[in-house]
Amino acid sequence: MSSRLLPLFAIATLAAPTAGAHHSFASYDRTKNLTLTGTVREFQWTNPHAWIQVLVPDDRGGTTEWGVECGSPNMMARTGWKKTTLAPGAAVIVTINPLLDGQPSGSLVTITLADGTVLGPGDALAPKPLGAGQP
Repeated sequence: MSSRLLPLFAIATLAAPTAGAHHSFASYDRTKNLTLTGTVREFQWTNPHAWIQVLVPDDRGGTTEWGVECGSPNMMARTGWKKTTLAPGAAVIVTINPLLDGQPSGSLVTITLADGTVLGPGDALAPKPLGAGQP
């Protein structure tokens, strides 16, 4: 290998595990969907992944705050999202793949807004609302 390419190879080799680990969703149970009904506390339109904090009523008369991980804002924008899509207090129905450890967090599958709009996590085109062009 050329001595000029060796430093580039070394950097690429060291960075590869970090890049791969960043995009891992291994902590989420992709075999389960959990649907939550609540209100948005905060919408974080940030890189590398956007987050939605949702307050969900619990059995004890209180609320549990759920963290919902989305795709990158760039990918979300391509599928219909805007940084203004969610505002604090907005009523939502969120379907997630929950964390394997049972903590109140998950990876977004779909979110249904009060007006019936259904959006996905930003990794594919937004799903159509039920009954919209379906037999």
